[in-house]
Amino acid sequence: MQRWLGGDGFGGVQCYSPEGQLIGQIKLPEICSNLCFGGKKRNRLFMTTSTSLHAWCVETQGAHFC
Repeated sequence: MQRWLGGDGFGGVQCYSPEGQLIGQIKLPEICSNLCFGGKKRNRLFMTTSTSLHAWCVETQGAHFC
């Protein structure tokens, strides 16, 4: 059994639909301090913790602000 730091809701990133329904959670070994989308298709989610950088390819795109 692996213990996630910070208790319930603090060991990763929670993902919600536009209607506010929880659709999933990306569990991380530490508290996520920041995140952003990047990559050529803006479908790579970068997440920082106190000691690491995590990157996941996801099935959605981040917003484009240019």
